[in-house]
Amino acid sequence: MKKFATIISLFTISISLTFCAMKQELQSEFPQEIHSVFYQKIELSNKEDGIHFYIEFKKPLAPTIKLEKIYFQKQSAAVVEITTSAFVAHFKDRNKKHDFILDSNSAKEYGNKAPIIEKSKFELKSNEAVVEFKNNNKTQFFKITNITEKRTK
Repeated sequence: MKKFATIISLFTISISLTFCAMKQELQSEFPQEIHSVFYQKIELSNKEDGIHFYIEFKKPLAPTIKLEKIYFQKQSAAVVEITTSAFVAHFKDRNKKHDFILDSNSAKEYGNKAPIIEKSKFELKSNEAVVEFKNNNKTQFFKITNITEKRTK
């Protein structure tokens, strides 16, 4: 019985240490100089509202660096290359107000959709974002602060 308790204890400790090692570490510096970071709110139609998040570098992005995702305002989106030094991520507006059917007959409320609630991978303020990128095929994270909004014309 004593051996069984020891085995269970060691197993529990090893599992808890494994999960501690999985925590993402934020890099203090990005491997290349960033020229500007900003976002624009886009209002095209009911289905296409959202945010376009832009990152521009002073020089073309090095071939060893590949931008993967942006985490911004409790959402994440893939990064798309515009030019070799400019990138964008498109976030859809999930806070859009939808018409709900409210009726005393619950069968008529069948088409209502439940809100999507996701827990963000990072605790961020509204003007902060985290860039997930690969540097020499190693996944890294970099936090960007003081992100500004540029109005669309």
